[in-house]
Amino acid sequence: MPTYHLPTLPYPYDALEPHFDEETMRIHHTKHHQTYITNLNNLLSDQPTLNTLSVEEVVAKLSHLPAEKRKGVRNHGGGHANHSFFWRNLTPSSTNSTLSGELKVAIESTFGSVDAFQQVFEKAATTVFGSGWAWLILSPEGELRVVTTANQDSPLMGESIAGPGTEGRPILALDVWEHAYYLRYRNVRPDYIKAYWSVVSWDFAAEQFALAKGQLEAAL
Repeated sequence: MPTYHLPTLPYPYDALEPHFDEETMRIHHTKHHQTYITNLNNLLSDQPTLNTLSVEEVVAKLSHLPAEKRKGVRNHGGGHANHSFFWRNLTPSSTNSTLSGELKVAIESTFGSVDAFQQVFEKAATTVFGSGWAWLILSPEGELRVVTTANQDSPLMGESIAGPGTEGRPILALDVWEHAYYLRYRNVRPDYIKAYWSVVSWDFAAEQFALAKGQLEAAL
């Protein structure tokens, strides 16, 4: 039986104040994320061959699962994978680094400037209809793209599931489900999105960019 566990946050629940409030972080992590994990474990309790796979590997191979499992794993496995990534791409503003190095060069080359990238990302996140995610990804062609996915879909799932142009390795992620911001920002999603830049971990993003580039190069 695959047993997935709630990851420990790399910071206290109040560490992202005042941008992301303690109550939201605690509920989001211990209630919402935990529910995805509980449901995923129940779904896969009769799939012993998946014991050695990470949740990221499972959601990337949905087509390999029994047909009756795919929808549930798409939702709950996606929720676990997406949230696990999300927590790690945040950091207290007191320890936040600046964007630099190869990722900065790539962003400027692709979008024209860091400010222009942030505007594209903010617009994408703001215009997600209903629940979903905004992402910066590295595509299979080696291009940086800002994409959105619905519900708990992930770029790891590929275009046939997550939608055209969404396939890639995540570099940054922002949860725009209402449960991620409603206690603090009510219905003003754009304010929550702007607050993200105060707690985003550019160090983590740079690590993910380097890993994604390495995986692409190894596949050539």
